[in-house]
Amino acid sequence: MRKWNLDKLYSGFSDPVFLEDLKQLDVLVQEAISTETAFQNYDNKKEKLIRFLQSEVVLTELVDKLMHYASLTASVESTNTEAAKNMNTIQMQLIRLRKLDVLFQKWLLDYPDIDKDIASDDFLKEHDFHIKETIQHASHTLDDKTESLVSKLTQNGSRAWSRLQALLTSTLAVDYDGKEITLSEVRNLATDADPNVRKNAYEAELKAYEKIEKSIAFSLNSIKGEVNILTEARGYESALAQALSVSRMKQETLDAMQSACLDYMDIFRQYLKRKATMLGHKNGLPFYDMFAPVGSSNTTFTIEEANAYVLKNFSTFSPELYDMAKKAFEEGWIDYTPRKGKVGGAFCANIHAIKESRVMTNFTGAFGDMITMSHELGHAFHGEQIFKESNLNSNYTMPVAETASTFCETIVNKAALKDAKNDDERIFLLESSIQDYTQVVVDIMSRFIFERSVFEGRKQTVFDENELKELMLKAQKDTYGDGLDSNFLHPYMWVCKPHYYSGGLSYYNFPYTFGLLFAKGLYAKYLTDKEAFVPEYYNLLQSTGKMMVEDAAALVGIDVTQKEFWVSSLELIKEDIETFLELTK
Repeated sequence: MRKWNLDKLYSGFSDPVFLEDLKQLDVLVQEAISTETAFQNYDNKKEKLIRFLQSEVVLTELVDKLMHYASLTASVESTNTEAAKNMNTIQMQLIRLRKLDVLFQKWLLDYPDIDKDIASDDFLKEHDFHIKETIQHASHTLDDKTESLVSKLTQNGSRAWSRLQALLTSTLAVDYDGKEITLSEVRNLATDADPNVRKNAYEAELKAYEKIEKSIAFSLNSIKGEVNILTEARGYESALAQALSVSRMKQETLDAMQSACLDYMDIFRQYLKRKATMLGHKNGLPFYDMFAPVGSSNTTFTIEEANAYVLKNFSTFSPELYDMAKKAFEEGWIDYTPRKGKVGGAFCANIHAIKESRVMTNFTGAFGDMITMSHELGHAFHGEQIFKESNLNSNYTMPVAETASTFCETIVNKAALKDAKNDDERIFLLESSIQDYTQVVVDIMSRFIFERSVFEGRKQTVFDENELKELMLKAQKDTYGDGLDSNFLHPYMWVCKPHYYSGGLSYYNFPYTFGLLFAKGLYAKYLTDKEAFVPEYYNLLQSTGKMMVEDAAALVGIDVTQKEFWVSSLELIKEDIETFLELTK
């Protein structure tokens, strides 16, 4: 079985059950809108609150099923017009609920004796966090008319600027080796085995950006300016404060994590300089060789061999993890191989409505593809724990989203290192991992510094493309230091990364660092007492949708506000780098 099976959702867009559920969505939206007047007073307030949340559970479950079927279909059939039309239909239905959502939030914000009512009802107690978080968000919500206007204006503001960045970068013609290729094609050449190809591709990439740098600079300025205005209007101290709120994370946690990362920059620079030496460079690693292959591995996997390898190593952690992966392999949870019309990359979708996940990969048999599969199955295992909760308690935030996936990836990576046939393969495997760690710790820090500079500067000025390039170069020098050759940095990293171009999600960077290091710290804790750790770990994953990240971490005895925890995680990465340095003397 090479393609996933979606029959537990629907058999097709003409499936009578799908059509009936689509009609039911309209009925539920209409019923919800009809309750708007109920939130003008507090008569029978407890009953109103319970009814609203119960209807939200039902509506969320239905949308989860409908939207996942449409989006999953679209991901492997990008030209499927029915999938696109149905996604749009569902989204338009949800937009109709915006006014009700704002009215409810404002009503909840001033709700008298809310703690007393929650304490008196089991259903409300179950959703205590969801209620309190809604109240917290309501304190930053404008009135319903203004929010409606903002929603419409951002369609022609930040969302339009974001689409422009996506359009310009996806259609940019790059002149390379006498022919025109796309930006994604030229950037993929960064991993080519030929050093001349890597350097020429880098130079062609930088040259191509000159065609669109002014327009993209305008997009970035406009989005960050809009976010500054709206975050101030909503009472946030900054865009970062809003991003932390959305991430359910405290500033002191971010400070502790970033302080630890800065202390460990030197070990990453040692790795970069060693890689530079291996590739024949004397002044640090030029940016164009950042992703150059080092070492070699001839190990490839069939799908059956990859499945067996994952199962073998998942079984060393727990029977539950093994059983879930076995079920995924046998019951068609995974869409494995690339084909025309299927999007690139890999992802996992947790589908609460059927208590199962679906995983998409583009498996070609490479070692990295097997690691990617183990990573995505980690997301699926997170889903298994979250499915035990109400769907209103199942939305975990970006910082903890990579916890189970990185943990599972670590299990398989560690096993692969032990199974390596020789030092050359061991170097290849180690360097592949360290390369990823460097991106998530060092490069992410440079992105954070750059974005913070843009947000702060936009309060007083507008940046032209040259100023943005200077800010990016400074951020790279601050983090990579002498690990990179200062004559060959990447001044245009702000152009090609879509993470900067969201009006609704600023600082789309630090959660990646959190996810990696949190999972590493958990793995270190697992090694100290495997038997006691497993049930604590399950409880942690189950709770990620209904807790602040600090409270979830505390369930396994971890204080993420303390720098010491992040140091323990970075020490694991340091061990890998030191092993790499020893092997490559």
